[in-house]
Amino acid sequence: MAFLLRRLAFYLAAFIAAATINFFLPRMMPGDPIDIMFASAGSELSLENLNALKLTFGFIDAPLGEQYIAYLKSVFTGDLGRSIKYFPLPVTELLGRALIWTVGLMGIATLLSFALGTFLGVMAAWRRGTLFDSVVSLSAIFSSSVPAVVVSLIVLFVFGYTLEWFPNGYAADPMLDPGLNWGYISSVIYHGTLPMLTLVIVLTGGFAVTMRNNMINLLGEDYIVMGRAKGLPDGNVMIWYAARNALLPTVSSLAIAIGTVLGGSLVTEVVFNYPGLGNTLYQAILARDYPVIQGQLLIMTAAMLVANFIVDLSYVLLDPRLKRA
Repeated sequence: MAFLLRRLAFYLAAFIAAATINFFLPRMMPGDPIDIMFASAGSELSLENLNALKLTFGFIDAPLGEQYIAYLKSVFTGDLGRSIKYFPLPVTELLGRALIWTVGLMGIATLLSFALGTFLGVMAAWRRGTLFDSVVSLSAIFSSSVPAVVVSLIVLFVFGYTLEWFPNGYAADPMLDPGLNWGYISSVIYHGTLPMLTLVIVLTGGFAVTMRNNMINLLGEDYIVMGRAKGLPDGNVMIWYAARNALLPTVSSLAIAIGTVLGGSLVTEVVFNYPGLGNTLYQAILARDYPVIQGQLLIMTAAMLVANFIVDLSYVLLDPRLKRA
């Protein structure tokens, strides 16, 4: 419990630090976002109307310290302002809609990649030095080194444009009404296959290499040799002796991979026009929608911290020593 409390305090401090950076970055830029927006559009407003508009978007006329306190209060109460592009839609509502799609895409892709990569890593380590090990290792290293945008474009070109097996964009058929019915759910699965496949290709290799290396380091341990000497089946020794103990550091690497997962997901969503956080951020940057950009950076930070905390929880469950820490 003490371990989890320490980690929770660390993540809270990290979130406040990220919020602080998010507060100061726009204010370090020359000019004012609202002034820049109207100047680029060639529009003019009276000073009174301009100040009222700035207040609407959260740009208050006050000392920097008061602005910072007001900003932190708004962050912890979930008030991230209103979108400039989709005014008067609140940023929280806009990002909440996109977050559902990104979390679903990231979550399923991460679980599939982790399961597949772990399985391939275990099999490659157990058969080290064989053709299977060489093929898995080289393929894993290659796939994990290729940028997500390249994989996205290849997958889209092959399966979307050339073979035309899957649609090229959207999260579901726009002609269907959203709901918990098989027609809509099957459409979501169908439209999400290519983005999911892209992330699985990008992520699986890293998990496979990590699991293979961890397991190879354990194969010479005394308890592995003893298990074989007792005449236990190879499958039991591989799973319950070697793979089980090699899994712990692999789970810890999952926390490090979350940043890669999020970055790959953002790029993939833009390529496939998927309505998640990546596409929302891209549209906000094009529209200079500063409240949405700031809110999205906070949402992404919070999502990564929560995901890392979940990994810490699983680490405690897998390592009994941490339960007593």
